[in-house]
Amino acid sequence: MVVEPEHAPVNGRKRPQPPQRTHRDVADELRARIRSGRLQPGQRMPTQAQLADEFGVERGAVRQALRILQSERLLTNVSKGSPATVAPDLHGALTGPAAPPMPTTVALAPRIAEAFAAPHVEIEALCLTSVSLTLALGEPLRQIHAGRLKPAKIDVRILLPSRNIDLAFPVAVSGGGSGGGPVHDRWLAMRNAQGQVLRHNLLGLRATHGIDVRVTFRALPFTPPVKLYVLNGTEALFAYYTLSLREQEIDHEPMQMYDAEGIRTTLFAFGQGGGLRDGVFVKQSRLWFDALWETISSELLLTT
Repeated sequence: MVVEPEHAPVNGRKRPQPPQRTHRDVADELRARIRSGRLQPGQRMPTQAQLADEFGVERGAVRQALRILQSERLLTNVSKGSPATVAPDLHGALTGPAAPPMPTTVALAPRIAEAFAAPHVEIEALCLTSVSLTLALGEPLRQIHAGRLKPAKIDVRILLPSRNIDLAFPVAVSGGGSGGGPVHDRWLAMRNAQGQVLRHNLLGLRATHGIDVRVTFRALPFTPPVKLYVLNGTEALFAYYTLSLREQEIDHEPMQMYDAEGIRTTLFAFGQGGGLRDGVFVKQSRLWFDALWETISSELLLTT
């Protein structure tokens, strides 16, 4: 019997095979190519056979991936007979209150970029670490440096959990909260690092572009079960933190924990132009944020 070289035993052990890609992996990669501009509006996609060969999956997985992107209005003409086409109006697909719910990594950046088109940008965010917001700000920052956006003023307010509380999550299955356990310490380091990067990138616009920028953090005495972004007082983006049991290596030791992967949570958009219910949701979201900010939140320092 001939043994395939890539799976040949080494020191008596069989090399682990790489994990099989799923239709969601394919959809994520193609979505990233569309968002980055590698696939242009109106461009014809590779055939399903070509995509299946590239990603090493069955054609059925490719079809499922294409249907996901079609449901997000990123592709048109998805069928078995001919290659799909990138939607001609990507701006409408990725932004606005009528856009379908999508993962935070997909939906937040174009919404933030659109908010930065206003002369006075106002962003209120309630979240666990600000990772998603830091990533999403990359797009408007690029557009500012390219000269395509030039707001006169930027105000950003962010509510994050206090370092001094017992977090509901992330938390080790075996327990451990504010007492300095490794899971808590890892979360705190991420919270501080992401906040520092976000603040540095925004405040840098003062020197490079003369923009009036203010970035303020305050600490919450509880773990938020949801994430919320209010943009320019006209749009609210909302997502649930859904917990799961997973294993993570911390300090070279595997540890089981309850955690939520915030960047993949489904983001729901509510805009003042979306009808009475949407308008009320936006208004109440901002009132709720302001109430937390002005009452039970406290000073937050991005230090360990």
